[in-house]
Amino acid sequence: MLILRSAALFVVAAFFEIGGAWLVWQGVREHRGWLWVTGGILALGAYGFVATFQPDAHFGRILAAYGGIFVAGSILWGVVADGYRPDRWDITGALICLAGMAVIMWAPRGGS
Repeated sequence: MLILRSAALFVVAAFFEIGGAWLVWQGVREHRGWLWVTGGILALGAYGFVATFQPDAHFGRILAAYGGIFVAGSILWGVVADGYRPDRWDITGALICLAGMAVIMWAPRGGS
């Protein structure tokens, strides 16, 4: 159950961070305005709080593991929000990142 909770928190964090960055991008690069930018800033702030709910107490481990989620989530966001078409190398790289994330976060550590 702990792994499921942790995985769900990573998904929520990815939604806020990637979504927030996308909103800032839309507001500035696509000239949609400061309301979009403000929404992005608020979402990025929320991302910072979500990570604090992870069950592991090590900030460096959480952030390193989240990197794998960020890579895969960014590609998925691009597919859904922007119509991006990842190639086999994008997908392979994302799967490698997710495998690395799982090792960093959930490898048995013998009590440490």
